[in-house]
Amino acid sequence: MPYVEVADARLHVEVDGEGDPVTVLGHGLTNTCRELARMTPFVPGTKVRLCFRGHGHSTSPERGYFFGDFARDLEAVAGEFGATRAMGTSLGAGALCRILATAPDRFERLVFLLPAGLDRPFREKDRFLRTAELLETKPREEAVDAILSDPERLAVYERFPAMREMDAATWDHADLHALATAIREVIEDFPISDREVLRRVRAPALVISREGDPTHPARVARIIADLMPNAELMEFPDDVTMYASIPSIVERVTGLIAS
Repeated sequence: MPYVEVADARLHVEVDGEGDPVTVLGHGLTNTCRELARMTPFVPGTKVRLCFRGHGHSTSPERGYFFGDFARDLEAVAGEFGATRAMGTSLGAGALCRILATAPDRFERLVFLLPAGLDRPFREKDRFLRTAELLETKPREEAVDAILSDPERLAVYERFPAMREMDAATWDHADLHALATAIREVIEDFPISDREVLRRVRAPALVISREGDPTHPARVARIIADLMPNAELMEFPDDVTMYASIPSIVERVTGLIAS
C-alpha cells in the first residue's frame, strides 16, 4: 500500500479505481481508511482513502492531534494524488472545513458526511473520554470488545447486523495509546474559528446528516449547508432511515463526484 510522508507522520493510504476525477476521503475519529471502503467502488474515478495520524497503520507522533494537524494530513494526500474532490466524515469533515477556511477554492466538489463540529467547542466529550480510557487501560481485544458492546452501538447492530462487522473492521489500529491521545487532544479543539469563512466556498457540495445524533448534531450540517452557496442538505429523521437509505446516499454522492 502507498504511504504519504508529512513532517511528523507517515500516512497509510489505500487507492481504488483509476482515472479522473480523483477524490480524497477523510474518515471519522477512531475509524480508519476502511470506513467507506464498501462505498468507494461505486464512485467514479480514483478514490484515495487515508488513515489519519494515530489511526490505522499510519504512524503516531507523541503530540499533534488537532484539526490543523488532521487538515495537513488530508491536504498532503490530496496534493500527492492530485485530488479535485474531497469527502470527509465527522473528523474528516472537520479537517476539510479547516482546509477550506484558508483555501475555499481548493476542491471542485465536496461531500460532508455527519459533520461533528464547526466553530464551537465540542460538547459530547464523555463517550470519547471513556473510549480513550479503555484504550489506555485494557488489553486490545478487551478494549475493542467493550467499545463495540456499547449500548448505543448494540441497538444499531440489532437493526442492522452487518454494521458490527463493518465497525469491527475499522478498529485495525497499530497503536491504541496514540489513538487515545488523538481523542483527548482533538475533542478540546474545533475545526475553524469563524464559520462565516465558509460563505466563500463556491464548489457544489452535499451535506448529509441525521436527527437525534448527539455526536454529529444535525444543526451543524444545516449551518454548513446554509453557509455554502452551492450546498445541498440531505437530512434524515433518524439513524434507521439513514441506514436504510444508503443506496440513495451512494447515488447522490456518485452523481456529485462525477459531475
